Amino acid sequence: MTGQQAASDIGTYMSQHGGVLSGWYVGIAKDPRNRLFVDHNVTANPGSWIYRECASDVVARQVEDYFLRQGCKGGDGGGSAASRFVYAYKITSNTRQ
Repeated sequence: MTGQQAASDIGTYMSQHGGVLSGWYVGIAKDPRNRLFVDHNVTANPGSWIYRECASDVVARQVEDYFLRQGCKGGDGGGSAASRFVYAYKITSNTRQ
């Protein structure tokens, strides 16, 4: 998936599930489900989360950077060359940033 497609999908999802962008966390991962549900303690159902696979880790980092510049929480510089997934979740009292 291109960066533009991933950013569009994630941005649309965020707008449909409400809140300001600073209420969302965005990151990259090799295994987005583990990152979301184990590391960040996101509730799978019901929960507001999304991930998209990008063509490369470079593209995933570009999408992550785009959302961080828009005001989402998170940090750049993590992940590895295998981190091709961009994920986002709505921050709640149960999630761990």
